[in-house]
Amino acid sequence: MSLNKAVLDIRERQRIKPSSNDYPAAVWRSTDHCDGKTVDTLTIIFKTSGCWWGKAGGCTMCGFVYDSAKIPPQPEELERQFDNAMQKGEKFESFMVKIFTSGSFLDENEVPAETRANILSKLASDERIFKVLVESRPEFVTEETLKACKEALGDTSFEVAIGLETSSDNIRKNSINKGFTFEDYIKASNLAKNNDVSMKAYLLLKPPFLSEKEALEDIVKTVDDVADHAQTISINLCNVQNGTYVEQLWQRSQYRTPWLWSIVEILKRTKQNHPDLVITSDPVGAGSKRGPHNCKICSRDVSDAVHLFSRTQDLKVLEGLTCDCKQTWKKVLELDDFTYGSPILDR
Repeated sequence: MSLNKAVLDIRERQRIKPSSNDYPAAVWRSTDHCDGKTVDTLTIIFKTSGCWWGKAGGCTMCGFVYDSAKIPPQPEELERQFDNAMQKGEKFESFMVKIFTSGSFLDENEVPAETRANILSKLASDERIFKVLVESRPEFVTEETLKACKEALGDTSFEVAIGLETSSDNIRKNSINKGFTFEDYIKASNLAKNNDVSMKAYLLLKPPFLSEKEALEDIVKTVDDVADHAQTISINLCNVQNGTYVEQLWQRSQYRTPWLWSIVEILKRTKQNHPDLVITSDPVGAGSKRGPHNCKICSRDVSDAVHLFSRTQDLKVLEGLTCDCKQTWKKVLELDDFTYGSPILDR
């Protein structure tokens, strides 16, 4: 059985709960690093018809496909989702808006071109908003689409984020089942550069079938490979989401989420190698069994330090972190490659 077929079989056993198409799948306020300072952000996840790749099988770790609408929303419903989401930003004096769809905002099968233009034009008319970020797969990053987005946004800064995950085509295909190549990402990056659009790359730490050391070294190498093709890099630590291939492996004790010590080491090495590159990480679910974790004693403190580094880009906040479990992590790095695919577990 192919990896994609295995993922698809799991997807087809899940059920999407019906809910109103007038409200986004999620919206929240947060902070981010932008132009050398910490800024307020409003993140919106639109409820659309869903990621086309996710419907065909999709990525081994992704449970976001279940945030899609049971009945595809009409254009007017998408605009109502936007209006309802923007109420969360009423008290912001200046902020950035980040737009996701659990698929691709630039895919016109999810968000029609006219609806996309209307949403971006509304953002451009709000003087408080200085930057808009949208997420997309690389196949939807075209010259025509970028020009249309730029025209709608006017002087508002525009950034496109792509879930590259790794620069290794082997890992992306055989561990993640991403459905595109590194060359596809480079092509999208070049188009963005030529149209004065900044790029953000999402990377994935420790997809299935990689040891802790292999995963760590892959991200360090990927940052080196991507440094000239993105202005911002965000490193996502793999967690165990419901209804995913990763969850199936985890339930069989065949997968262990990454150690938080690994992201600390990655941030230290990559920031030293690329001091002008914005490198961030948000360890979702840190400290839980399904999330990236160390031991119960230090997981929260280490996760907090990673968040603080992401906002400040100051390596000093990662200094002095220590715990007895750090020695266990070091042993895992030494031995994990010799366990014949069975992860060293601590649960």
